[in-house]
Amino acid sequence: MRDRRVALAWAAFVVVALVSCVLVLDRPDRLSDLHIYYGALSDLHAGRPLYGYVAQNGGPFTYPPFAALVLGPMTAVSEGVVQGFWLVATCAAVVAIAASVGVALTTRPSRRPLVVAVAATVLMLSAPVQSNLRFGQVSIFIVLMALLDGMGVLPPRLRGTLVGVAAAVKLTPLLFVVYFLAVGRYRDAARAAGTFVACAGLAAIVLPGESWTYWTEAVRQTSRIGNLASLGNQSLHGMLLRVGVEESTLPLLWAGLVAVICAAALLRARQLTRRGRPGHAAVLVGCATVAASPVSWTHHQVWPVLAAMLLIGASGVAQRAAGTALLAAMVVSLGAVLSPISTRPGVQFLFENARAVGVCLLCLVGFGGVAVAARRTSRRPAAGRAWLRVGVTATVAVAFFAVQPLPAGADPTFKAYTLDDVVNPRYFFVCRGAAECAAYGTDAPVTFGTRAEKTKVRVNGVVSPQVTRLEYYSAPGGAPRAIPLLAAYPGTRIFSFRSATMVEGRLVAYASDGQPIASYDDELAAALRTATR
Repeated sequence: MRDRRVALAWAAFVVVALVSCVLVLDRPDRLSDLHIYYGALSDLHAGRPLYGYVAQNGGPFTYPPFAALVLGPMTAVSEGVVQGFWLVATCAAVVAIAASVGVALTTRPSRRPLVVAVAATVLMLSAPVQSNLRFGQVSIFIVLMALLDGMGVLPPRLRGTLVGVAAAVKLTPLLFVVYFLAVGRYRDAARAAGTFVACAGLAAIVLPGESWTYWTEAVRQTSRIGNLASLGNQSLHGMLLRVGVEESTLPLLWAGLVAVICAAALLRARQLTRRGRPGHAAVLVGCATVAASPVSWTHHQVWPVLAAMLLIGASGVAQRAAGTALLAAMVVSLGAVLSPISTRPGVQFLFENARAVGVCLLCLVGFGGVAVAARRTSRRPAAGRAWLRVGVTATVAVAFFAVQPLPAGADPTFKAYTLDDVVNPRYFFVCRGAAECAAYGTDAPVTFGTRAEKTKVRVNGVVSPQVTRLEYYSAPGGAPRAIPLLAAYPGTRIFSFRSATMVEGRLVAYASDGQPIASYDDELAAALRTATR
């Protein structure tokens, strides 16, 4: 019976993996990050600068030059062959990660085959692994190397080398060097640091110009990575940007919170290691890298999926409930799925940032202690009372966010368009040309229309001569956004902007004396309802 369940579990994994790969290959933008690697390396081999490459989608090569040495051989074959190999390698890495974490999930060897198969299937269904497949990312391989090294499964003389190589390809695993020091693995820390320096040195010898460009310029240019305030960046830094923290305050606040989170995670990881739980410790340190990094896109977030499975496999009711909630957040996008029922902006903000909030709490709580206890305590509360406590705690947490206003900075989708954008009919759709816009305007201070898309709403309109300033509020209590008034046509001023939602939005028009002359909130919501029909 057990063998049959194992076979069925692996069959489910194979089906999910095959369907996922087929769907990826069917996309017109399939493996877009792998395309960037391939294109940048092709340019490098042709004598063009590595960090000067820009793909058709605007993506540059963002990794250290050692990554170019590791990935360089791929240009020896066609990109199609590389894509097929990469998808197979990604699926194999998922199985290897599941096999590694399976040791931490159960101490019973007889149950391990089933646990590994289920873990691999859950991993494959998660958003981070799907993102790795979709974009053709290296993140899954970085996680595998750091996990194996962090758990200490390598031969003693090799421990630390995988972390060093992984950090030379992507910098975030460097936190594992600090973890090695914290748990007394001094030789492993030295090997990891030495390997990192050796890899960077090798890249400097082979690619001196690219190494100089990266370490003096590119490494500091976060704009190369993308819009760090977008919802895809579920790091602490990304969440602070969405909250709308002042630019002058952000670096100090972020550094202080990162120090607290990393210190808590490392101290707890040391305790876990001493209790014989190196798997839990390695996953916790990995989660700290996700929380602490300035950017943690979806494909970086494999670590929280592993943490969720470890929590579900724990013996405490609260830990299992927390693990289930975290796993749900890592499999689906709660902000998108639950937006129809999240009528309060604070709740929507919680859903949209559930992954960032979850990983930060995980690092601070450190699996909650009870989740990693080797033995059950005899005074454990009854299951019914434990679930009641979990339910009350969750209700209080959601109620707290329900009464919070959504900060203006929590709308990463917002963008106000300029004169250069007027030619785009997707942004300016209410009227085209001087005559049409003049006829469209009325005696009302503002006349506008809306257009709903999958992840955003667009507002476009015309203002009367009495309006000198136009502002948009994402939600009550938030700071206003200035909307440019564009003199695109003689005698007419138009405007256009986009926002994540209009549920709590308010548009305010001001006269020359600074006094508001018109406010539109219910009208925005009504226009949105009409646009979505």
